[in-house]
Amino acid sequence: MSSTAADVVRLLTVRGETLAVAESLTGGMVASEITSVPGASKAFRGSVTAYATELKRKILGVDGSLLAARGAVDAQVAAQMAAGARRFLGADWGIATTGVAGPDAQDGQPVGTVFVAVDGPTGAADGSAGGGKVEALRLNGDRAEIRMESVRSVLALLLGELAGEQTGNERAQDTERNGGF
Repeated sequence: MSSTAADVVRLLTVRGETLAVAESLTGGMVASEITSVPGASKAFRGSVTAYATELKRKILGVDGSLLAARGAVDAQVAAQMAAGARRFLGADWGIATTGVAGPDAQDGQPVGTVFVAVDGPTGAADGSAGGGKVEALRLNGDRAEIRMESVRSVLALLLGELAGEQTGNERAQDTERNGGF
């Protein structure tokens, strides 16, 4: 269990929010990392491992013409996967991973090309998206290292969004609940 996963579960629990995951190259590793945290069931709704490209379209609602034009390894595909997981699994937040872990290139993208995405709730005050971020990664290493770094990166992206949205009052409540000062 990583401290990032524990922090994600803790913040989601404090906020009373939920998470859904869409995975491709990580093949369930993100969901495994989250569910290794005690109490994850309070925040984690579930995951979809859409390894095959057509499942990204059929289950997660990724635009078929986008997949045909750019392939599955694309920033916009990652964003639509995160939004699709959130919608399909009924969660407040959705995160997604798509990319090339190797050993061969895919969709014209070299090994180590990865996109991670987060899609969050709409802000009540101004209607702006709380999430909706995609990060492009160029990772080095073997297949296992690329997959592990993808997990770490998508959880860090979500944690950044959650921490950035947390109000001072939520931080105080969280600190109090967790024995801090």
